[in-house]
Amino acid sequence: MTEEPNEAGETDKTDPQTAIDSVAGNRDDRVYEHNAGDEQEGIPFVGAGPGNPRLLTVAGRELLADADLVVHAGSLVNSELLEEYCDDAETVSSIGKDLEELIPLMRDAYEAGDTVVRLHSGDPAIYGAALEQMDALEHEGVPTYIVPGVTSAFAASATMRTQLTLNEVANHVAFTRPQGKTLDEDEDHISEFVGMGDVTTCIYLGTHAVSETMDRLLEDGHDPETPVAAIYHASWPDEDVIEGTIATIGEKLEDAGYRASAMVVIGDAVGGEDYERSFLYGDWANRGSDSTDGTQEADD
Repeated sequence: MTEEPNEAGETDKTDPQTAIDSVAGNRDDRVYEHNAGDEQEGIPFVGAGPGNPRLLTVAGRELLADADLVVHAGSLVNSELLEEYCDDAETVSSIGKDLEELIPLMRDAYEAGDTVVRLHSGDPAIYGAALEQMDALEHEGVPTYIVPGVTSAFAASATMRTQLTLNEVANHVAFTRPQGKTLDEDEDHISEFVGMGDVTTCIYLGTHAVSETMDRLLEDGHDPETPVAAIYHASWPDEDVIEGTIATIGEKLEDAGYRASAMVVIGDAVGGEDYERSFLYGDWANRGSDSTDGTQEADD
């Protein structure tokens, strides 16, 4: 798309790809100047959390309370959160808007003196497409930074009353998505993760493809009795938990009619069973139990 120059001879919109390419290989000095959670200058990219307004971070809540404009991720952000924390701000959904529309919207509001917040669902670091927006804004001279949120895999773990890692059951966690429009077949590693045995595999953005994914796992020879849970709208008022196995979860999910917004978790940690007591609160924790002041004594 070609932009017509304004009266100053400048185009109103920067090509986002140009902005992305311009920062390649350059480490920003702010990496060494700020910690996550610091108040910073610019537009914050805030993780809204999985849905429940109470799972928004304190930093996120404070930023929303002071905002004049909140650009949010549409229906992926619970409307109750917007009503509770964004009552005094103008709210604009980003759904249906491309970078060429979003960047000038946020840039112009910021340059006009408004306090702008970009509100992503979950955590911006997980399938949020935040960095391309941040790079484009930075290219326009607008500083940005990230405020972490609670990702839906953690909300699903809390709902299931288990851990994603369990001693002697699951030593690793994989955040992934299934093949489709944005992921080629050779980039889909779900089968590899499941095949490792001690990995809890958390599948984002793939409710529509669960049956096909499970069929591929069966074709690859994985145990059909491997536990699987699909947590629909984790932490939302209409949250639903569907439990099954690689062999059964696809049909169960289709019967429930859920096509989006479900976190699918595969692995033995789903049931929270057969794990071993950790060293943390066992022998390791009692190494200094003979110390009279309750402190751990150093080895001679």
